Amino acid sequence: MTIQKLLVFTMFFMLWSCTDNPSNESKANKHIGLSEEISDNESNKIQILNFGTFHMGFTSDSNKTEFDEQNKENQKRVHEIAKKLSSFNPTVILVETPPEYDKQLQSEYNKYLKNPEMFFKSPSEIELLAFELGRICGTKRIYGIDHKMGYNYNIGNEIENAIDSVWYDKYYENSLKFYPQVNINEDSLNLLDKLRLKNHDRYLDFLITVNADMLTHAGTENGFEGADEAAKYYQRNLRMYSNLNRIDLNEDDRVFILMGASHTAFFRDFFSRSPKYEMVNTFEYLK
Repeated sequence: MTIQKLLVFTMFFMLWSCTDNPSNESKANKHIGLSEEISDNESNKIQILNFGTFHMGFTSDSNKTEFDEQNKENQKRVHEIAKKLSSFNPTVILVETPPEYDKQLQSEYNKYLKNPEMFFKSPSEIELLAFELGRICGTKRIYGIDHKMGYNYNIGNEIENAIDSVWYDKYYENSLKFYPQVNINEDSLNLLDKLRLKNHDRYLDFLITVNADMLTHAGTENGFEGADEAAKYYQRNLRMYSNLNRIDLNEDDRVFILMGASHTAFFRDFFSRSPKYEMVNTFEYLK
């Protein structure tokens, strides 16, 4: 094993360990007399595997990960990830497409189930990962939950920032340096480790901050331009969450959600407070 591979292995062992560290919540509960018993409602929550990825096909996102979706070896590696995820055994798969395309999505998925060797002109993570996962598990239902909304993430560079230009400029000069746990050269990682990184809690925190929260540091003297743009991104994700809630699900369903990781980050927070859903540990399926 080379030194570089050893360092990468050590880094991900540390990241994985951090996701499982218990908090002081149990101690606090005992101190103030709160019960830790699991209610019937808690045990009957719908299980969610909330999986973040980079976009493997064409994307209009400003930040892209280099990935040749037509390369057979890359496709094989994605299918290996699908095999790992298959132990979750989803009954429903949700992807980042608008619901108005559900008939087309279901039709393409059904074709793939009959012919996994079918050719896709421009495959994305949906065809490469979601379809293959569903084929392995025999999943019948697939839906899109995306909701398109534009927002100007570059607003702070287009106005005279009178709120907090010092911190705004300092942060966006090298935003990942504020998250040393996940400040890693992604080009040095294989596909599995890239996806582990994308789903790490600190990386998900970073995605919410860099895409939305730090925009609140930008605005004119009496304006809230940055906050208003950030609110649009929150609104988009809340509407996507509403699209999830439109789908007929019951406590026996196991739902796999595949989205760009910034949406995964918002959904993680929504699920953490939900009385209906329970998010499983993604890293249990990336071993």
